[in-house]
Amino acid sequence: MSNFLPNELIARLRDESNFDHEAFLNTHAKGDRITSIRLNPRKKAALTMPLNAPVPWCRDAFYLDERPIFTLDPLYHAGCYYVQEASSMFLGHILRSLGLEGASVRALDLCAAPGGKSTLLNAYLGTGSLVVSNEVIKSRVGILQDNINRWGMHNVLVSNNDPSAFSRLPGYFDLMVVDAPCSGSGMFRKDSGAIDEWSLANVKLCSDRQKRILAESIATLATGGYLVYSTCSYSSEENEDILDWIISEYGFSTVALDVAEAWKIQPTLSPVHAAHGYRFYPHQVQGEGFFVGVLKKTQEQETFGRKRAKPEKSPIKKDALRTWLVGDERLYAFMHRDDVHIFPKQYEDDLRWIQQVLYIRTAGTNIGKWLGKELVPSHELALSIFVNAEINAQELTLAVAQQFLRKENLDREVFENAGSGWCLVRHQGVNLGWVKILSNRINNYYPKESRIVHL
Repeated sequence: MSNFLPNELIARLRDESNFDHEAFLNTHAKGDRITSIRLNPRKKAALTMPLNAPVPWCRDAFYLDERPIFTLDPLYHAGCYYVQEASSMFLGHILRSLGLEGASVRALDLCAAPGGKSTLLNAYLGTGSLVVSNEVIKSRVGILQDNINRWGMHNVLVSNNDPSAFSRLPGYFDLMVVDAPCSGSGMFRKDSGAIDEWSLANVKLCSDRQKRILAESIATLATGGYLVYSTCSYSSEENEDILDWIISEYGFSTVALDVAEAWKIQPTLSPVHAAHGYRFYPHQVQGEGFFVGVLKKTQEQETFGRKRAKPEKSPIKKDALRTWLVGDERLYAFMHRDDVHIFPKQYEDDLRWIQQVLYIRTAGTNIGKWLGKELVPSHELALSIFVNAEINAQELTLAVAQQFLRKENLDREVFENAGSGWCLVRHQGVNLGWVKILSNRINNYYPKESRIVHL
């Protein structure tokens, strides 16, 4: 068993006070798989899967007794919940501890894919917040965008930029979350393949990369703003040492968090500045290996000139949008090519500032194509919390909902009581997408690229 995990890693962990390396090894040898989900507070539905104990450090989060096939559940595709590793949900407790729950802030999730922390930010922060969800790896931006779309909020910018690009927005963000790419030792139980890739050389490589990511982006955080830094590594070079380096180089102070003893999260102090860190070990918590620390920026940070732009006249008539949306007085509608997007009105100027310096994959919610006098609704609109509840809609059974998600032909008789034209399809009262009801058939508008291929 002693050879199951890298000897260099075990030797280092043994040096930690009160570390039970035998229990640590036994937990990895068993290979138990922990499954947890976090509910979307803005999409209430009766889940068919039984929820077990709540995740103690995160609101609306639960463990599952067994892992279902989420692909079969229409409510998963509707964005009613997000499947997320429990340890990483500790971000919820951090936001509450910092007094940011329900607050209106500008937040950056710098290394965002696949979207767990961005959707958690959106669930905890106030509706007056702006979340920039960035992913540097182009191939991972698609899944990030899909998960953001499912969550249904309009106050997110999905971007695809190197961290260095954010230095062009100095002093802009109030909150910066960096879940840094790391050597991955905390994922050994979940992904045994990561064991073969681990080495001390890779730890050093990751530590250098983490410093580069932070050095090139940290100016984007405003004075008094918070940096939440985390990894899924056990190596101090990627954790406590990084906190010390940030404090030494960039003028930050450490932030201590109240952590319940029953949670069995291990508090640590960095060797130079006694910065507070928090370690999650899988033999002690019901989750995977994780490290997180919170720092506050004390150094004065210059920002950029924020000139108000002259509002652009939209070619879209408000009356046309009221057919599809609620709360339009809070929304800014703009055109991108032929598509109509909605975005928080209070961040209209911010959008223009950000567009000048970053590559934006998508802004807000794309609600559909504008044909001059009418809107062809998008799938994003169906999943949006702003879609008009008075739109023609049809509830589907589980079997028919799965047919819809496979993008199969649907029986006209199912829709005999629905009106003609565009129709929302629902399961358990939650929107799944659009169909168009014609006299002799139903056109299924579920996105081809998202369809379930196998059931």
